Amino acid sequence: MKRFSTLLGALAGFAICAQTATAADSLFADKVIAKGKGVEIKQSEVDEAVIALRASLAAQGQAFPEADRARIQTNLVERMVMAKLVTAKATADEKIEAKKFAEKFTEDTKKRMPSEEAFKRRLEANGMKLETFVSRAEEEALIRKVVDRELTSKVAISDEAVKKFYDENEKQFDQPEMVKAAHILLVTNDSATRAELPEEKKKEKKTKINQLLVRAKAGEDFGALAKEFSEDIGSKANGGEYVFPRGKMVPQFEAVAFTLLPGQISDVVTTQFGYHIIKVLEKLPPKKLALAEVSTRIKDALQAQEVQKQLPDYYKKLKDEAGVQFFYEEKK
Repeated sequence: MKRFSTLLGALAGFAICAQTATAADSLFADKVIAKGKGVEIKQSEVDEAVIALRASLAAQGQAFPEADRARIQTNLVERMVMAKLVTAKATADEKIEAKKFAEKFTEDTKKRMPSEEAFKRRLEANGMKLETFVSRAEEEALIRKVVDRELTSKVAISDEAVKKFYDENEKQFDQPEMVKAAHILLVTNDSATRAELPEEKKKEKKTKINQLLVRAKAGEDFGALAKEFSEDIGSKANGGEYVFPRGKMVPQFEAVAFTLLPGQISDVVTTQFGYHIIKVLEKLPPKKLALAEVSTRIKDALQAQEVQKQLPDYYKKLKDEAGVQFFYEEKK
């Protein structure tokens, strides 16, 4: 059971940092959509948020739901207001910590990409500038710090509540058979657009993966090869390792991983993502996770769940204190 991650989405969701207005924008009145003490949201910010959202959806192969545009804009405005109200309560130290987090997060994200150029193209495909990416990461970190201080830190979850949840949801803690495996991946699609690479490029990748296969089977450190050559941004940093049950990986990958014995290395495996070399590190038989193994995760989840319940009242309190008013038809 993963720690609840909806908190940040509830507060920051599609919150988009405003960009500097262009010279053309100054020719037209930029209508104020929401206003309060320390808060002002203009139509241009909402329009840019919609554009960014449309680009992000397009990069994922999804269409922007025009029929829901009014509702989406309303949600965007609410979340922009939320972000401004919450971050305004941050301390100086929290601002410094959030800034450092954003810088590190940006650098770590770059390292997980095949190259810095690929990172930039991924941002462009999502309609985002680098400064916006960093600013949003900083804002989200700041939101979490404020909410952790003002709400999360005040929610106590007893050991009895953890035990009760464990007993009442025991099937959630049945762990199926799993495989711990590492892989080296050379992708055969563009990291930004996800379009398939030209045949010539795919042939180059195939030649390279075959060379890596020879080196891996000759006894070179598999994790080191993965860190140096793998193009899987999700596992490259930890030597290509994943732990997974059946049904979590693409069929071709899974079939090989569950067939190999610990220590064995596969031949080249082709999937929709590209060319893989898989090494099975360990086979994990099914078992029931003990309370001691999951108590911290349960406590975190129950705590986050309680914070979720408190967020609407917390947000309303902040809006009331700031005297926020909305000035658009959908809100009326």
